[in-house]
Amino acid sequence: MTTQTSSILWRASTRETNDSKPIDEDKSVDLVVVGGGFTGLSAALEAATRGASVCVLEGEIIGHGGSGRNVGLVNAGLWLPPDTVVGQMGEAAGRRLIDILADAPRRVFEIIDREAIDCEATRQGTLHLAHSKSGFRDLQERYRQGNKFGAPLELLDADGTARRTGTVAYHGSLFDPRAGTIQPFSYCRGLARAAQERGASVHHKSPVTSITRNADRWIVQAKERTVTAKALVLATNAYQAGIESPFTPQYTPVSYCQFATVPMPEVARHEILTGGEGCWDTALVMSSFRIDKAGRMILGGIGNTEGPGAAVHRSWARRKLRAIFPSIGDLPFEHMWRGRIAMTDDHVPKIVAFGPDAYACFGYSGRGIGPGTVFGAQAAIALLEGTPDALPIAPIERYSERFSRAKTAYYETGATVIHLTA
Repeated sequence: MTTQTSSILWRASTRETNDSKPIDEDKSVDLVVVGGGFTGLSAALEAATRGASVCVLEGEIIGHGGSGRNVGLVNAGLWLPPDTVVGQMGEAAGRRLIDILADAPRRVFEIIDREAIDCEATRQGTLHLAHSKSGFRDLQERYRQGNKFGAPLELLDADGTARRTGTVAYHGSLFDPRAGTIQPFSYCRGLARAAQERGASVHHKSPVTSITRNADRWIVQAKERTVTAKALVLATNAYQAGIESPFTPQYTPVSYCQFATVPMPEVARHEILTGGEGCWDTALVMSSFRIDKAGRMILGGIGNTEGPGAAVHRSWARRKLRAIFPSIGDLPFEHMWRGRIAMTDDHVPKIVAFGPDAYACFGYSGRGIGPGTVFGAQAAIALLEGTPDALPIAPIERYSERFSRAKTAYYETGATVIHLTA
């Protein structure tokens, strides 16, 4: 069996349905949301739950972008260690963001339970794996910092890590019991369904062409229809295209590719990740792995499988699987896909207040599920109640990312070079 080109596992295995339709009439609402991913749908659900009228506009299908191509790790916090967050943001703002995002997995799983979202939710924690001795020293420092900020982390040595993962390839790991895994495309669909059940109108295949301001209302054009709204959430993240708008999110797009095997044999399922944890490593060119409900091994890494380095990344995936898990190293890959990460220069998400009653939330730098869910919900609260203090971070009036094309090329070139020999 050969790997299917651009075949996204999550779309093939979802059990959540979605009955959204393209917009076919003009609307006037309290809140218009542009983007049907974690952030936008979380905002819509929160606003609709509070009794507001809501319209969501998605240019493709619900979960088309990074949300539906995600690894599915529901992590607590950012990619950055806590001391770095505080160093960059200041003591009060940094600690507040750390505390809010530490609670993000609980909020995600609470929504899943409350709305009965069928998304393979598994709250068994995550393992940050040390790919080398220096990587383990990094984890020791993250363990120290995490505990200082109240995180219930557990540092495992090489033997403990081998028992949890089923591989001897790592020097140790950092276990976070707050975290877990989900089927991300199903989570998106479930958020959309829940928002619709509370009265929100959710429209797919409704690409927005322009966003303007007229007096005290936002005017959004989509498919020759007009949506007017008091407030607006721009939640396109790394997938905004073709919109004339007062603001376009700026970030460095980084590709992340994934490869899913056929379901593992029963003997392997009793040896590999028996606890159901999701994993990623400390390498500069990061990789990840996890299993889904059907027992597929899903291996991921930085790299663009739709670009010039596609063959290199595919070969790397096969070698990587054989090196980590020899017993399943030759299992066929039946799905392969890639998504875009919106990386900010400081790896901290942004909320830009680009006009009255309008926020753009973006730049999760590979941590989309928890932060996206929280940022979307809190943006809706802040807009409906006129309370910007409800936001996880202080909004800014503008944001620009310098040399983003050069940095994208740097990440892809680096991943390709590493994957040639790793």
